[in-house]
Amino acid sequence: MNSIQEKVNRLKKNIEQVIFGKGETIEFVITCLLAKGHLLIEDVPGVGKTSLAHCLASSLQLEFKRIQFTNDLLPADITGVSIYDQQEKSFHFKQGPLFANIVLADEINRSTPRTQSALLEAMNEKQVSVDNNTHILEEPFMVIATQNLIESQGTYPLPESQLDRFMFYISMGYPSQDDERRLLQDQSFRPNPANIETVLEREEVLELQAIVNSVRIEPVLTDYILNIINATREDPNLSLGVSPRGGLIFQQALRARALVCGRDYCTPDDVKHLAIPVLCHRVIPQSHNLSRRFADTASLISQILEKVSVPV
Repeated sequence: MNSIQEKVNRLKKNIEQVIFGKGETIEFVITCLLAKGHLLIEDVPGVGKTSLAHCLASSLQLEFKRIQFTNDLLPADITGVSIYDQQEKSFHFKQGPLFANIVLADEINRSTPRTQSALLEAMNEKQVSVDNNTHILEEPFMVIATQNLIESQGTYPLPESQLDRFMFYISMGYPSQDDERRLLQDQSFRPNPANIETVLEREEVLELQAIVNSVRIEPVLTDYILNIINATREDPNLSLGVSPRGGLIFQQALRARALVCGRDYCTPDDVKHLAIPVLCHRVIPQSHNLSRRFADTASLISQILEKVSVPV
């Protein structure tokens, strides 16, 4: 476990060279990667969402692609298209930007639901189907999507089926005044996200992802997780609770978080720490302002955590 902790710390410190004062956010990103999940970040422009994704890929020497989502983007612009070769008189598949290890779906909610849905198979099955042919995506594969605030002009809310594919929903927020001062003063010394040092190889990432499955979750902790999930389904303030898929994703995130913390077992604190970022986008309040949906559900998840008994 010491060697695993050392690798995680090295990765975190490397990203912190560029992303100042966001230790918890960076920890969420690493946890999500090790759990083979996908990340959705909702925030205002200019707080470092793109830089964060680029730093992660550069730190691991993984292939990075950025897709700028717009309202005229088509599914084929993401997945790729078959092009006819007149000399060979056959079609050849030209891969789209989805064929990478770390894919940044920038401003994902500016595209239409049809284009957003092009990501579903890739996120869930790690494959892309085009013209009756299935193309396997190379692992590790992770989608980091950024989302503008829902009341922004020209946005389309993500459907529930797509939200459920994201392991984490987080918001970076503005840096503290001290961190922003450091950002302004150290600008000339701050590394370019595309050129920061590689601290882990692809094979090491795959090895860490495999180890996550061996992290223990005691039966009493499984009951604690189930009690929280059932509470979301029975809460009168929620019209939709956490799905069985959401429970499986939650459990995998807990295992990855334990590994990031240098443990081979999960604790109730892991559950409390991840409940909001993993569950808040999987539930729907009975009545809500669309722009405040996730703030409302985060508050309701917090109330559920207070009510459900913690195993000792």
